[in-house]
Amino acid sequence: MSTRQVTLRDVAQVAGVSVATASKAINGKAEVHPDTRERVLEVARRLSFTPNALARAILEGHTGTVGLLTHDLVGRFSLPILMGAEDAFAGRTSVLLCDSRGDAIREQHHLSTLLARRVDGLIVVGSQTDARPSLGHEVPVPVVYVYAPSEDEADASVVPDNVTAGRLAVEHLIATGRRRIAHISGDVSYAAATDRARGADATLADHDLAPAGAVRYGSWSEAWGRTATPALLDEAEVDAIVCGSDQIARGVLDALRDRGVRVPEDIAVIGFDNWEPMTAGARPGLTTVDMNFQQMGRRAAERLAEAVRGEVTPGIEAVMPRVVVRGSTIA
Repeated sequence: MSTRQVTLRDVAQVAGVSVATASKAINGKAEVHPDTRERVLEVARRLSFTPNALARAILEGHTGTVGLLTHDLVGRFSLPILMGAEDAFAGRTSVLLCDSRGDAIREQHHLSTLLARRVDGLIVVGSQTDARPSLGHEVPVPVVYVYAPSEDEADASVVPDNVTAGRLAVEHLIATGRRRIAHISGDVSYAAATDRARGADATLADHDLAPAGAVRYGSWSEAWGRTATPALLDEAEVDAIVCGSDQIARGVLDALRDRGVRVPEDIAVIGFDNWEPMTAGARPGLTTVDMNFQQMGRRAAERLAEAVRGEVTPGIEAVMPRVVVRGSTIA
């Protein structure tokens, strides 16, 4: 005896209706006549039909999956954003992660693969906060851009507020009594570096304070923090250092310890991102500005879900950061 599973097509054929009508009847859609619905349901019961969740979702136009395309090679931003998105979907939607490794051709390959899997929408995570090219409006599913906004204002984007992050860092240092505040940051070509510097400098000006020298731009690395710190100490008198990232801050802490400088008693240090691999082993504990990447992921998922329902809200939404205080600024 055949053990082939009964399909929706079998139900439709026996009931004398189309597959689409059978699907609507089984899923309780209002546009099906009550007599037709009852006939389809009776056939489904008689044939012991069990709807396949994926097949049912495809017939309804949704598969319960979304794609997450990232250019973030080490997961520094994409993993917390992914966690936030999954929290927002609360198990009702699966997220398929694809890393394009900063390669536009690889991104197009992943895009084609995800669309072939009939994802309901896409979340695109940039590797830096500079605006990125839009995937275009020919993409047949909604797209939300995270961390790096789309260049197209008609797209939906969720980004960190780096200017406010710079402000919060300096406001915290001033609140702890610091007045000679220097800034060691990352690559000057990155909007995150210049935006944070802009917020920091504006806050110093608001308090009638001058920065302890020009911003020192370099790389987003511990090595740059270790290299820049001795030169800074030789050229300026400082009591606090704003570091463009937690990686830089770890290097700064190493260099200060090598020079016998006490943190935070002599010089306070603050970083950005609240990246656990960097903050976990810092001595002392690293005060940092948390950019709320998980909240970005949640908002991206919420906006994507709204777009899938037809409620499209274009434009850029900024997520507010917060200061996480540890021992590098307050003893």
